[in-house]
Amino acid sequence: MKMAQGLFDHIVLQRNRKDISEAVFAGTCQGRGEVRATVKKAGKPVRGLTGTKVGVAARGRFQGCLKGIPVGGPYEVKLEIKDGRQTVDSLTVKDVLVGDVWIVAGQSNAQGCGFVKDGPRAHPRVRAFYMDDQWRPAQDPIHNMWKTVDQVHIDLCGGVKPGKNMIVGVGPGVSFCQHMHRRTGLPQGVLACGHGGTSMAQWDPALKKLGGKSLYGATVRRVVKNGGKVAGVIWYQGCSDADPVAAPLYTGRMKTLVAAMRRDFHDARLPFVLVQIGRVIGQGPSAYWTSIQEQERLLPSVIRRCATVPVIDLGLEDGIHISGKDQITLGQRLADAMLALTQGPQAGKLPIALKRYTLESDAARGMTNLIVEFDNVVGQLMAGSRPSGFSVIGQNQSEQVYDVQLRGNKAVVRVGAMPGNLSSMNLHYGFGTNPYCNVVDEAGRSLPVFGPIRIGGVRAVTGFIRNVRVSRFMPSAGKLTGLKYPRNKAPLKLRTREFTMDFLSLHPELEKLAPEDVLLFYACNIECSERMKLAVSLGYDGPIKVWVDGKLKFFDPEGINPAIAGEEQVKFNATRGRHEVMVALGSNSGRAWGIWLAFERLDVPAKLLKKGPEYYAMPKILG
Repeated sequence: MKMAQGLFDHIVLQRNRKDISEAVFAGTCQGRGEVRATVKKAGKPVRGLTGTKVGVAARGRFQGCLKGIPVGGPYEVKLEIKDGRQTVDSLTVKDVLVGDVWIVAGQSNAQGCGFVKDGPRAHPRVRAFYMDDQWRPAQDPIHNMWKTVDQVHIDLCGGVKPGKNMIVGVGPGVSFCQHMHRRTGLPQGVLACGHGGTSMAQWDPALKKLGGKSLYGATVRRVVKNGGKVAGVIWYQGCSDADPVAAPLYTGRMKTLVAAMRRDFHDARLPFVLVQIGRVIGQGPSAYWTSIQEQERLLPSVIRRCATVPVIDLGLEDGIHISGKDQITLGQRLADAMLALTQGPQAGKLPIALKRYTLESDAARGMTNLIVEFDNVVGQLMAGSRPSGFSVIGQNQSEQVYDVQLRGNKAVVRVGAMPGNLSSMNLHYGFGTNPYCNVVDEAGRSLPVFGPIRIGGVRAVTGFIRNVRVSRFMPSAGKLTGLKYPRNKAPLKLRTREFTMDFLSLHPELEKLAPEDVLLFYACNIECSERMKLAVSLGYDGPIKVWVDGKLKFFDPEGINPAIAGEEQVKFNATRGRHEVMVALGSNSGRAWGIWLAFERLDVPAKLLKKGPEYYAMPKILG
């Protein structure tokens, strides 16, 4: 007898819900008849499994299902083909364990690139199915690519097997299984299925028909070879999809992948725990990197029995790969998340998740606090030094956060802006590709990367306008009551000016003229590709008038400090084509500084707002 599927020396068999084996096996043989099994532990027969019929043999093949071995081990399994009372063929499988078997898959951080010297030592009850299709005690590198039997891994390495590498190769799989063993007491097995640098397109389940010539096909082959059942999946991938083509497709592709695994491994509730991609050095700001992180954070809301584990606080071995020491930490986080996902609150808490934020007025400063609240915090939030990682960022990447205080499961983010000034800004944790983030709970678990989260909700708002035309300082018009629209623009001497801040401040010049009262004009042109309902979003600190295409739309003779962005929404209907917005501001004898100026489109359907700005038109700012 020669085993092809389901029973091998040193294997970990996946238990069923009754905590016994249910191993489907198959192979080639001589003779025909009944396949009978005798299972022993420490030389003693296991009850109910002595000469028990478990399958049949015919036409040179045997197959069956070995059901009933209790969790634990190690066991010795002897299979015999009986033709009547005569044994015509036999096979003995040694050192068999029964427990939980997991897939570790994805790209390089799943494969593992941490230094081997920092990896965990092997444990006899934690095994790995290496890439050479052999079971051995699990010790990194378990992705021994230089011995792979699946052609896809050779093809992805340029058509040749890579050289043996025992310097780097620590990933999360071994640590995950060892922590699962510590917490459950059950034997653990891991199937090494990752490959560095791979994209979701390369993991497409539609390529399953290629078998070992595709990543998904190779994964299915390895599961089937070991009985067809697994306890769950741990996944680390996404870096290779952080580009303008792949990033918008990521959530859909992940839903397809998880659904395919649940179908092909015959478990509609197969748990799936993924890692939210962390840091990358030298890439600079990347909206696509941020997009993948945010999509991964939100996957548990669209995929049931799914959890996302953050790693933004962990150390790197190089420019992108988690260090060997911190891969051990990651494995523990993944195990804790898996147990919370599969066993419920009695097993612990799921990874920390953003719950909500609220705005709090800080009267003493005349500014604003953002109270950011989190779910699933163990104990309270803490940081080894000054809490870092939160950002409130405007359209022009201007940072607003100057301090963070931690209170239980909340972070008080102190912002150098007034509430109205925040309406076009975004809240982030872990903004950029290489942030410094150090906030964890008492269990040492990181906050997730999140953002952009539009403060005040999702709206179709342009960034603050910085490039406008500004007049010379004109003689005082008092509170502007009698001021008419300037049809002759020549006396204004309008000149284009690009401001370095979102607030169009002329304070230095106005302060020099004080206490003289003067008048100035700001002018801006926009162009609409279609009919739009718009609002001029204003903040101001002096008497003000606003005209759109020469028609008076707003007047406040009592405007005073402070200027709050978005305090006033001046609504108008814009036809297709070009429009002029003219703002007159009185200096209030030097007490006025300037204006905030942006545009909001008010007629965008909610479903398009949710999809994002690429799905609707906005006015083009001409200056």
